[in-house]
Amino acid sequence: MLTIERARELCKDMVTTESLKDHCLSVSAAMGAMAGHFGEDAEHWRAVGYLHDYDYEKYPEEHLKHTEKELLSAGVDPEDVRAIMSHGYGICTDVEPVTNMEKSLFTVDELTGIIGACARMRPNGLSDLGVSSFMKKFKDKRFAAKCDREVILKGCEMLGMDIKEVAGICIEGMKPYAKELGLEGTGA
Repeated sequence: MLTIERARELCKDMVTTESLKDHCLSVSAAMGAMAGHFGEDAEHWRAVGYLHDYDYEKYPEEHLKHTEKELLSAGVDPEDVRAIMSHGYGICTDVEPVTNMEKSLFTVDELTGIIGACARMRPNGLSDLGVSSFMKKFKDKRFAAKCDREVILKGCEMLGMDIKEVAGICIEGMKPYAKELGLEGTGA
């Protein structure tokens, strides 16, 4: 089974910018929380989340075109590779998310960007970010405008969950990583 240590090892030479490392950690944290919600192995889901943008830094215009073969060759389980491929569904792949892991990854990839942006705006960062504050920013399409809200809502629909519920799970999942993500706030 894929571990977080193995995911980090695989990403070592592929994910080198701090912003992409932070994004991978955010998605990893959110995936661990979603695993908990579904009664699945949080460590495993975190590892898949961490590895999801394996080829993005080196091939941004060909995202996920340099992932499947490479990760399978590295010994990553085909189901995990399929989950990673599915997060680009309708954007850069035709791999439709069908499992809870796949649907969760599809959803939280964009969602964690808005959560992080919300936390950066708050004196206490993630520590006191609640769903109601998140929803105010989520509804403002100018806020974190690069995060695709339609993808998030489509993912929530696939999961059969409300955006508020998914956001709450992900916010709580990211809180233990606030310091590592630089989202602890200024305390001002």
